[in-house]
Amino acid sequence: MATVTETKALVDREAWKALAAHAEQMRAVTLRDLFAKDPGRGERLTAQGPGLLLDYSKNRVTDETLSLLVKLAEDCGLKQRTEAMFTGEKINVTENRAVLHVALRAPTSEKIVVDGEDVVPQVHAVLDKMAGFADRVRSGDWKGATGKRIRNVVNIGIGGSDLGPVMAYEALRHYSDRNLTFRFVSNVDGTDFAEAVRDLQADETLFLVASKTFTTLETMTNAHSAREWALQGLGGDETAIAKHFVAISTNAKEVAKFGIDTENMFGFWDWVGGRYSMDSAIGLSTMIAIGPDNFRAMLDGFHSMDVHFRTTPVEKNLPALLGLLTVWYTDFFDAQTVAILPYEQYLKRFPAYLQQLTMESNGKHVTLDGRHVTYETGPVYWGEPGTNGQHSFYQLIHQGTRLIPCDFIGFAKTLNPLGRHHDMLMANVFAQAEALAFGKTAEEVRAEGVPEALVPHKVFEGNRPSNTILAELLTPSLLGQMVALYEHAVFTQGVVWGVDSFDQWGVELGKVLAQRIIGELESPTPPELKHDTSTNRLIEWYRSHK
Repeated sequence: MATVTETKALVDREAWKALAAHAEQMRAVTLRDLFAKDPGRGERLTAQGPGLLLDYSKNRVTDETLSLLVKLAEDCGLKQRTEAMFTGEKINVTENRAVLHVALRAPTSEKIVVDGEDVVPQVHAVLDKMAGFADRVRSGDWKGATGKRIRNVVNIGIGGSDLGPVMAYEALRHYSDRNLTFRFVSNVDGTDFAEAVRDLQADETLFLVASKTFTTLETMTNAHSAREWALQGLGGDETAIAKHFVAISTNAKEVAKFGIDTENMFGFWDWVGGRYSMDSAIGLSTMIAIGPDNFRAMLDGFHSMDVHFRTTPVEKNLPALLGLLTVWYTDFFDAQTVAILPYEQYLKRFPAYLQQLTMESNGKHVTLDGRHVTYETGPVYWGEPGTNGQHSFYQLIHQGTRLIPCDFIGFAKTLNPLGRHHDMLMANVFAQAEALAFGKTAEEVRAEGVPEALVPHKVFEGNRPSNTILAELLTPSLLGQMVALYEHAVFTQGVVWGVDSFDQWGVELGKVLAQRIIGELESPTPPELKHDTSTNRLIEWYRSHK
């Protein structure tokens, strides 16, 4: 295992202490005050990166705040940790692994060495193999066992093997081949699989089974159900499996045992974390949907943001600013959540994707050197596309008692022009951010002639922070830029908090206990239960009612 040199505790750093003192001064400062004193604030507190404009002027920050946050990032070694990641050092210390999702989108001209071997040629070899396969499926050259072309593609995975492909498919549906139907199965609940294949024909369906070890419980349970379903529809011919299943895995033995031709196995590496893998072979369904050229454009978008993050000074660095602002609110204003609000229907699964990216990465209670943290880490990320959320949870954001920083995401152009729709949509982006920042005072409410008894109910306190992220158009390249933006924002947070953003031991304990309980639920005779009294009783109730 990689060793970690013990460093000064975060709360003992001078920049942290200075921020804590500064935060006390900022509690009484309002965004109304800040904009009144600095008319140029809206133009000045912006930053541009590849394809994106970030307006962070509606945050409860001053130049001093930003300077202190930058100083904190420097003191915590953000630049050094960034270089360590990009150069293949094993910064995932609990698993002694490099963290190289950035290599998945590196151009062939780059060289990234892990354990003495340049991994960039390996990455492009897999991409080329994926492209060849995707072209065969899209053109109809890949035939099923009965000679029919494939019309349905079902991705079977879980976690990063599902959330990334689902999000990317929905986000880039405009660019997808509409002659193909795509479904995604992740939940071990049988309903997920049953509904995914209910209207499909086995002889026209291709399954992509995504599991690095080919042993993941939920994925392989669904994969075996898919195998049985396919065999029923294909007359029980075992040899037909090779025409209707491919694997995204590294376990050739298990893949072959399943009946998949290992020539149709697409690999990836242990330096790719699941939640960072959508641009690896895990993205095969995405490539089949949008085509290799669009997939490579997405990779180029990822890479452009990688370069921006690696080379741009922190004070103008989009991911670093987003990450540091989250630290500011999480640790100094007790903000427990961040709302992701994309005003683009194609991005409806983007908040769900970010939930895993952010919370699995930084939901940690110990530092890299094993010390228990004494500050908050990993806020809850959540959200819905606009304008749906405005008629749902915006009430709490505007007038509730909790501080909820928001990221508004909008586009200058729509992929589906329809009358006034897009202008109305974007008007809401700007209006909501304005309303959150400046609110409405009691005097303003009274001036509208509102009865005095209703005045308190119609007051908006304002002073609620938000970022606005704008781009010209949702393209494959832009999606890559957006995902990389948040990947590196999460990394920035993790560096400041001193946690390992690339392991996920928190998902293990429940899985281990579930394996034990499965046997107890399926036992033909009453098992001897040795759980707590609550769990024992729940198991007994289930066994008696199933």
